[in-house]
Amino acid sequence: MYGTVQAEVRQVNRASDPRGCDDLPPRARRYDAAGTRSALLGAAALRFARYGYDRCSVRDIAKDAGVDAALVYRYFGSKEALFDAVSTSTGLFEPLRHLPLDEVSAWICDVVSMGPTEEEAPHPLLTKLRSSSREETVGRLREEITEVFSQGFARRLEGEDAELRAELLAAWLMGITLLRLAIRSPALAATPDDTLLRFLRAGIDPLLDADCPGRGSEDR
Repeated sequence: MYGTVQAEVRQVNRASDPRGCDDLPPRARRYDAAGTRSALLGAAALRFARYGYDRCSVRDIAKDAGVDAALVYRYFGSKEALFDAVSTSTGLFEPLRHLPLDEVSAWICDVVSMGPTEEEAPHPLLTKLRSSSREETVGRLREEITEVFSQGFARRLEGEDAELRAELLAAWLMGITLLRLAIRSPALAATPDDTLLRFLRAGIDPLLDADCPGRGSEDR
């Protein structure tokens, strides 16, 4: 649910050694071009999410993937480009560009319920925050939120405070996926989907409604 990159990460991780990336054997592996790219994405996603950008080396990523380090440059051009490929979160938001507003709450519930765990595909927000010394990564996340929510999704909302309501929706989506899938906070992780959907609707539906009950009658 985190987009194409994260789907590739899940596929690679499920087919690989279940141990942590530091335990992977250094032997070379044989892949076709698509397999090599996916293996590098999977290894890089785990490395960047766990250690941040500055503490990861191209050599370590390639070793985890079981390929030569030169292939990182062949397929991605640079370590920075590889980081960009695994840390983008735009794919997660793509359905919001066309999804009917009355289906948004249920869609978010599906994302929260069926998204990959941290072991399968590290949460893109964690990847960025663990590399927070690189200010441009935080700035890029801000640009994504602005483009998808503050501008794009806000245009679909009627009524006042559309930009604020759109960004609050982003906060719900990113915060809940982070807590339930990556951090695994106990109540969120254990809550059945139908119960979760009920609470999600209570919080999200008012943000989608032009007559949001969060504004008191004195503000109208």
